[in-house]
Amino acid sequence: MKKIENKIYPVLNMHCAGCANNVEKTVNALPGVEKGAVNLAANTLSIEFDRLVLSPESLQKAIHDAGYDLIIEEENAAELQEEEQRKAYKKLKMKVVWAWIFVVPMMTLSMLFMHLPHVHVIMLVLALPVMLFFGNSFYINAWKQLKLGRSNMDTLVALSTSIAFLFSVFNTFFPEFWTSRGLEPHVYYEAATMIIAFVLIGKLLEEKAKGNTSSAIKKLMGLQPKTARIIKDGAEETVLISQLQVNDLVSVRPGEQIPVDGTVHEGTSFVDESMITGEPIAVEKSVGAQVLAGTINQKGAFVLKAAKVGKETVLANIIRMVQEAQGSKAPVQRIVDRVTGIFVPVVLVLSILTFVIWMSVGGMGYFSHALLSAVSVLVIACPCALGLATPTALMVGIGKGASNHILIKDAVALEQMRKVNTVVLDKTGTLTEGHPSVSDWLWEHGEDKLFKEILLAAELKSEHPLADAIVNELQSQGIASATLSSFESITGKGIQVNYQKTTYWAGSQKLLNDYEASASAYLQGMIEQFQNEGKSIVYFGRENKLLSVIAITDKVKPTSIEALRVLREMGIRVCMLTGDGEATAAVVAEKLGIGNYKAEALPSDKEEFVKQLQSEGRVVAMVGDGINDSQALARADVSIAMGKGTDIAMDVAMVTLITSDLMLLPKAFKLSKQTVQLIHQNLFWAFIYNLIGIPIAAGVLYAMGGMLLNPMIASAAMACSSVSVVMNSLSLNWKKL
Repeated sequence: MKKIENKIYPVLNMHCAGCANNVEKTVNALPGVEKGAVNLAANTLSIEFDRLVLSPESLQKAIHDAGYDLIIEEENAAELQEEEQRKAYKKLKMKVVWAWIFVVPMMTLSMLFMHLPHVHVIMLVLALPVMLFFGNSFYINAWKQLKLGRSNMDTLVALSTSIAFLFSVFNTFFPEFWTSRGLEPHVYYEAATMIIAFVLIGKLLEEKAKGNTSSAIKKLMGLQPKTARIIKDGAEETVLISQLQVNDLVSVRPGEQIPVDGTVHEGTSFVDESMITGEPIAVEKSVGAQVLAGTINQKGAFVLKAAKVGKETVLANIIRMVQEAQGSKAPVQRIVDRVTGIFVPVVLVLSILTFVIWMSVGGMGYFSHALLSAVSVLVIACPCALGLATPTALMVGIGKGASNHILIKDAVALEQMRKVNTVVLDKTGTLTEGHPSVSDWLWEHGEDKLFKEILLAAELKSEHPLADAIVNELQSQGIASATLSSFESITGKGIQVNYQKTTYWAGSQKLLNDYEASASAYLQGMIEQFQNEGKSIVYFGRENKLLSVIAITDKVKPTSIEALRVLREMGIRVCMLTGDGEATAAVVAEKLGIGNYKAEALPSDKEEFVKQLQSEGRVVAMVGDGINDSQALARADVSIAMGKGTDIAMDVAMVTLITSDLMLLPKAFKLSKQTVQLIHQNLFWAFIYNLIGIPIAAGVLYAMGGMLLNPMIASAAMACSSVSVVMNSLSLNWKKL
């Protein structure tokens, strides 16, 4: 028996793509781990593991032994990570300042005062603090990786700077070794320390920029209040959110954020729910109304009864979903992971090869050239730019989606959406407002209160959107529900119940046909009229007799026509599926300009429709409510659920549009294209940077114009490459959807 858990843990002390790969390898080698993935941009580990085999403490120890750290506290993990990162950033900033305090005078000495007595000793004294204190993390981390038989960016920095430094120390105390051979004993203290100073600056800028990529998550988390006031024995008591329990009574005052999901127990107010629904108009809340955590109470004060607390609230689920999506990997990242996995060893080989070639060409007279070139190769090679290219773009893209009420479940969905060329939409609640109401009600042999009571009892148990319209109509008439002896939902057709040994049913034309019931000429004429008006028809009968016909209207959303027009302009074909009759479906399709649709569609028919489109070579996105359309959603290349806060079908669809505005659909496709384009840009520049930079560092330009790349310039270029990738990813925030 396994006890599989999915967790996201913050990881500390990662510096580059090599670090992320090392953590990932360490985690995936542990017993009980099903899958582990590290996001360098977010500094998180997404892990699926067997709790009976591996404990969080054991996981933490394994990562600590590998040279990193893990936050396993779940209550305030984000706050702890932010606090640790803030401390690390402050410490890094101090290291940068102090490193440059020592580096600047060293540079001055090397450029202007190289002929002063004992200048090499003075430079050595200035270099030691930079090497031992401000740059010590590079050597400590490199040593930890060496003990594990691994390598990362710290390995490259430690190796390059220590070679330059030790060579300089040797030349400081044993200059005669070179002078006796007619060569000058050069020192490179300024190069070794400048490399450290530039890399530290790069890390500082990178950490600052990376912090901005998670701004969407921080904004969402900022919607969660820290405390709440519960009512006990008639008195108010302030407690932490984590202490709230289901059924607690919570007092909410004007202007405050609602702390938990629940129902209004006492009082009335107007609540701003725009962070969930996107609707700017405040919604009136009275006793029994549902309220959601993070929404803002505006005018009145009220008491709510907690229904969902902590990680169960809608807001907490949204935050969790965004975090998981940002931690997921796009397919293209697998290629990058393989490259970064062998990157450092390959660079080490290239550096040695550079040294050997220089020495082979020029002998001992070219020793300085050989050493400088080998060091430059180590310094300029940057796995960070490659490692950050994909996750930073994904974090910004998924975060931007969340800010625009588009929840993307994983990176695969984000990458796949750009390929979609056909969208299949469910009608009710997707193209229409999803607030159906009864417009006409005709009886075959006159009204009967008992029949209404039976129908109310039946529809109260139904999950179909049209059932709500019938329930609301009957309850407004003061009808009470009957007591049924059985209830059965007939998929795609309707419902069947038993009352006092008699079968009653309500549903579509298909259910009417199954019972071989027929409508009178008058009713048939009215049915055709209702269908021509685009109304949905529900048939209600007993045994093989039709009792009544109910016409239900559901207005087309004002944004649906415009959204479909934009989709067509994007080259996307639009189709519609509905369980309504042919006549009703045709009217709605004509109104929306949809040429390809299927009426009277059962769940299996919807899936078959999607399969047919795929067999024609089309990449299909299915848009539905995540319940009635589950088969089609599962079959589609991209599944998209329409949601309204508590109705979000997060577990069904790859993408959830939180609000009822269908204009979010073209925005989602546009966001996908922008994000993937950004990933490709980042990867292109990261690869090109290394492909061009490494040969230049090795000295290919020396034969043309006598130019050698100084290691200091190489270190500055390396620092800029990572920062430029992150900044390019952040540019997505300024692009219009």
